Amino acid sequence: MSDLKTKPTDSSVDDFLSGVHDEEKRADCFAILELMKKVTGDQPRMWGASMVGFGSYHYKYDSGREGDWFITGFAPRKKELSVYIMSGFKRCDDLMQKLGKYRTGKSCLYLKRLRDVDVGILRELVEQSVAHMRSIYE
Repeated sequence: MSDLKTKPTDSSVDDFLSGVHDEEKRADCFAILELMKKVTGDQPRMWGASMVGFGSYHYKYDSGREGDWFITGFAPRKKELSVYIMSGFKRCDDLMQKLGKYRTGKSCLYLKRLRDVDVGILRELVEQSVAHMRSIYE
């Protein structure tokens, strides 16, 4: 079984985010960074070369595959910001209707710009996800 390639590193989160070329996206990243610091109480850590994660948990699937992953985090991508809501979105329908402009994957919330969403609702999503993940893994 292959190892997960994305692991925590000692790279500087501030240096990474300061290198985001688009000025608005860089500002959005620092705003999300502060939001997640407050919600989690954890310090950010680089996971791989391009993801900022907070906290961690160890998972083990029935298949035997296991590893470590962050409880919540985000990544500036070329077109969008990826915000990792690890608990998914099924239990958050009411919040999702109030959020603003976004799209989702299984546990990824994709935002073009932070100004397109209600940051208070985003914070609630992160809070609920972190609480859910901690209730399972801590």
